[in-house]
Amino acid sequence: MARVMPCLAWPRPSRALLQNEALAGITVALMVIPQGVAYAALAGMPLVTGVYAALWPALVAVLFSSSQRLSVGPTALTSLLVGASLAPLAVAGSDDWVAMAVWLTLLSGGIQILIGAGRFGWLLRLVNSPVLTGFTQGAAILIAISQLPSLLGFTGRTIPQVLQGGPPPDWTALGFGLGSMVVLWAGKRWLPRFPTTMALVAGAAALSWVLSYALLGGAVVGALPSGLPSLYWPGGVSLSTLGTLLLPALTITLVSFLETASSAKIDNARAGTLWNENQDLIGQGLAKVASGLTGAFPTSSSFSRSAITLYAGAKTGWSTLFSVVVVAIALLWLMPLLYHVPQAVLAAVVMTAIIGLIKPRSFAVLWRVSRVEGGIAFATFALTIATAPSIYWGVLGGLLASLANYMYRHLHPRIIEVGLHGDGSLRDRHLWHLPPLAPNLYALRMDAELDFASGGTLERAIAEQLAARPGLTDVCLFAQPINRIDITGAEVFGSIRRLLESKGVRLHLSGLKLPAQQVLDRAGLLAPGPLFCSYRTDAEALSALSRPA
Repeated sequence: MARVMPCLAWPRPSRALLQNEALAGITVALMVIPQGVAYAALAGMPLVTGVYAALWPALVAVLFSSSQRLSVGPTALTSLLVGASLAPLAVAGSDDWVAMAVWLTLLSGGIQILIGAGRFGWLLRLVNSPVLTGFTQGAAILIAISQLPSLLGFTGRTIPQVLQGGPPPDWTALGFGLGSMVVLWAGKRWLPRFPTTMALVAGAAALSWVLSYALLGGAVVGALPSGLPSLYWPGGVSLSTLGTLLLPALTITLVSFLETASSAKIDNARAGTLWNENQDLIGQGLAKVASGLTGAFPTSSSFSRSAITLYAGAKTGWSTLFSVVVVAIALLWLMPLLYHVPQAVLAAVVMTAIIGLIKPRSFAVLWRVSRVEGGIAFATFALTIATAPSIYWGVLGGLLASLANYMYRHLHPRIIEVGLHGDGSLRDRHLWHLPPLAPNLYALRMDAELDFASGGTLERAIAEQLAARPGLTDVCLFAQPINRIDITGAEVFGSIRRLLESKGVRLHLSGLKLPAQQVLDRAGLLAPGPLFCSYRTDAEALSALSRPA
């Protein structure tokens, strides 16, 4: 049962433990409530659904996930993906929009549950760091741009509308927005444990009420319904609509998994445990289903809130239970207090969270390490920006580019002619200007598996040497780097052996590993012969090759 519900393995709570967990949980709850409202606006959803997304989903996730200290709830990237995916399909905040957002949530949650239950979590590792970097940077910039009008006093207008001119900005909103960013930055810089976000929202609401900002026509949060969320079912949709939502749901699954991975790896490393990615997929998927059935949008693990949980000293999932209780109390009795909160403050909350994701230097670092992968990261970034609002094409385009690079490298393995270096190692003979190991010998090494992708390249390299060096009498394949041989690779090896035997050239095979040896043995390709020699170690092969024929 503990494998199905990891919460059953939590330690028995003591008074000291609960005090520590309560502090961490309350701190996170005071952060997630205003963030949830802000992220709901980003997703185009009713604002209260952002708080709903921090209630039952967080509880379900902590009960069924293996990573106990992750803060599950609304996040900026998943909220942006919801808003971007539904923008061409419905009017933001409408009943159709909410219904499709819930279907998007249920689809994404179902996909995660299936992947986790089937132990296919490794599939999601296909999205590598350059693709994630490019997408995150592009999405962060799009989020920041979307919040600029509200932050600068142009609430309710888009960037093109602002550029076309019109009414001047709301200077009060501008003051709320920029002032909030300063407060949030200062709190993060000097009081990281203090719930600055909640304190800011409370102070801004009080100031807005004193100034009668709402009565003067200012853009505020407005009335939010009180009470716990009730069961919501989005109703039936056509197969064509579900097909349209499937691609965004897959993208949300990928992004959500990567957000979870970044936090879970740190959590498990500090706890000294191994990360059970499949169980976390199940827990996160169930959390999404819980979010959808309460009329909210997809949830994920928040890196910033999870970091605060760890920083506050949480040891177990009990901290999340305290956080859920605080969120429930807020939904039951405190929602009216958010009425006067200026929307510019919500924009500042989103903007401050997003600024930490914008790291232009990451492209330079990737470019310095690998120009190809740096190029993939920048291409993903550009595609994410260019395809907005359908930004999921950025992830998919980057994924295809990354897989194409992976296949290209496997189709073009590194094959070198080796020579004996002064330190006793076998290195690239031409690069290090080394003499041949023996006269009329072609000694080579392939740094790859011998499979359908690399086999043709190996066969071509040997054939080219036979054509270029008519006096060749020996070929030695140093096979230590070859970890695996598939059927195609075995066929290629057999073809190489027959080719060399037809030319009267001896084939030497050195350092073949057991898994690869077993494949060739079963294929009958290692049978002794006058023109075939096999050596267990490279030292043995070098000794044999150095002896006169």
